[in-house]
Amino acid sequence: MEFETIPGVGEKTAAALSKLDNAEEALRDGDVAALSNAPGLTVGRAAAIARGAIRREHDDAGGFLATDRSTELYRDALALVQSRTVTNYAERRLETLFPTGSHSRIEEVRAFARDALEHEPTPDVLDALSGVEPLSEPPTVRVRERCIATADAERYADAKSTFPELSIEVVEDARGIAELARSYSTVVVLDETFAGIDVEGDVRVTPDATSRIDELVPERLLNFFAENRETLHAAAAVHEAAELDPACDIDALEDALSRLSDDGTIVGDDELTRLSNAVSDLDAAVSTAESVANDRLRDVIRERDVTIEGTDFLSLVEQGARVDSLLGRELEDEFDGALAAAREHFVDSLGLMGSEAAFAEQVFPENPSFPLEHDEAAVGRLRTELKAGRDRRAAKLKAELAADLQTLRGPVETLVRDALELDVKFAVSRFARDFDCVFPEFTGTAGDGEPGSFAIDGGRSPLLDVSFEDVDPVDYEVAGVTLLSGVNSGGKTSTLDLVGLIVVLAHMGLPVPAESVELSRFSELHYYAKSQGTLDAGAFESTLRDFANLTDGAADRLVLVDELESITEPGASAKIIAGILEELAEQGAAAVFVSHLAGGIQEAADVSVAVDGIEAVGLENGELVVNRSPVKDHLARSTPELIVEKLAGENETTFYARLLEKF
Repeated sequence: MEFETIPGVGEKTAAALSKLDNAEEALRDGDVAALSNAPGLTVGRAAAIARGAIRREHDDAGGFLATDRSTELYRDALALVQSRTVTNYAERRLETLFPTGSHSRIEEVRAFARDALEHEPTPDVLDALSGVEPLSEPPTVRVRERCIATADAERYADAKSTFPELSIEVVEDARGIAELARSYSTVVVLDETFAGIDVEGDVRVTPDATSRIDELVPERLLNFFAENRETLHAAAAVHEAAELDPACDIDALEDALSRLSDDGTIVGDDELTRLSNAVSDLDAAVSTAESVANDRLRDVIRERDVTIEGTDFLSLVEQGARVDSLLGRELEDEFDGALAAAREHFVDSLGLMGSEAAFAEQVFPENPSFPLEHDEAAVGRLRTELKAGRDRRAAKLKAELAADLQTLRGPVETLVRDALELDVKFAVSRFARDFDCVFPEFTGTAGDGEPGSFAIDGGRSPLLDVSFEDVDPVDYEVAGVTLLSGVNSGGKTSTLDLVGLIVVLAHMGLPVPAESVELSRFSELHYYAKSQGTLDAGAFESTLRDFANLTDGAADRLVLVDELESITEPGASAKIIAGILEELAEQGAAAVFVSHLAGGIQEAADVSVAVDGIEAVGLENGELVVNRSPVKDHLARSTPELIVEKLAGENETTFYARLLEKF
């Protein structure tokens, strides 16, 4: 796949995507989690790239959201779904859903959404999802007890990039390898010419090292699982709570994770623990063993009376003997006992076994003295042996655990991705349930012989500043070009917003908040919000240019306009709107213009323009009582007319009656 053919993908991003093993599949699936694993790509950037790839696949040039207000409605619609996610991933993943005129893309998302509605979120699953996030690669950790050796410059460069955890050394001959073997627990030689080399130490000639990364550097795989431990536990819990079939053996995964610490080291092995503790406690054990012996000797000497005859003392002095020799002769048994106690304590406190325990005699040699002292060189030799044993044991266990985890590496990616995608489905499901949504029925493409249309039955907007349960349902049907009239604060703008919201959601492939909806498939949504005040000449000219472009386009657009008359004087506005509607009607486009000048516009138009009205049925306690569903082919009465009518009915004076006749 040529990544640079994706909208928004340049050379640098294409290079990053090429480093992924499954980039093409991830782009086809809109898999934001997988795409975000590319070097330097954030989840947000990955979502944008996925949108571009989806548009390319479905031959969608974009542009459905043709105005700022259309885009605002999309953002509002998307936010309603995103607010029902648990994970940051799902919130970003939902950004790959966008309104489009592409039939194939709409149907693709509708299939996804239908499947989503089969999932009913439960508190246990939602709680488990809170711990799931995309898998991350851990930082590179240096492994100091192992190295790679080669005599070839090209292999050296490859090894540098392949094994950043290890030291890469250049050698010329067997002597160089032998020197490395004295400094490292394991030396991996890349050159086959060194096969059969006979040097002391753990030296492995492995020409195919680059294809055996997990075997030679198990720490990389272990660190990955350690880094993502909590996410893996959470993903497993999601599958259990949701009763989903996991992509891997959960028991095997949990067992493997139980043998791994948070820092990627092995836990739960008694022998490794013993050796690790022995290395850590060696100096303290030496000191304590000395104290045990010396305390014992001190007590014995303090309580013991020693008599030395003059001739013996003179003989010892003449022979240059130290007092220790005298004490050794007089307290031989006590020294033997103290020495044995020191050695026993030393061996027991460190848990030394076999050849390790034999070092106790070297650390505390039979050299009667007071205070008893250890042999530091022997301690050093023991330390080296314990470290070597520890490292060998750790390497063996790491290799064994890495072998177990290697088979789980791919499946756990699926495990986590499935959990994250479940959150995406849950968000759609929760949205549809919270707002009593249904799937709309598309009746065809607008402009294919018939004007664009929509029919909404029982639509309720979740964007209003009231509880959704308190929103009055709206029935509204439009085919072609229509004027929507009505009283102030009667709900004309809210109705227009409801139409726009339902059209956006339907073209995203999502269910809509209504009892039923039928609509044409549109290529663009042009929604012009109410202008704030009369425009100056320059702004007015710019607005007319916008509408000139609009009327010189395809018939498969939906145009929603809220009180365009506010751009200039009412008389001129009625004529301008009439002209725009004439052009749109000739195209066969669908349009709803909210206006207080509906009667004047009808008179100015050279074509038949339908007028619907949101009718106020009266006033109660100074408040309008409104039928929120527009009445077809009805010019709604204005608020002033209703007020005059009310006053005329309440007063005997003829003033109000004469005013009412003016209407």
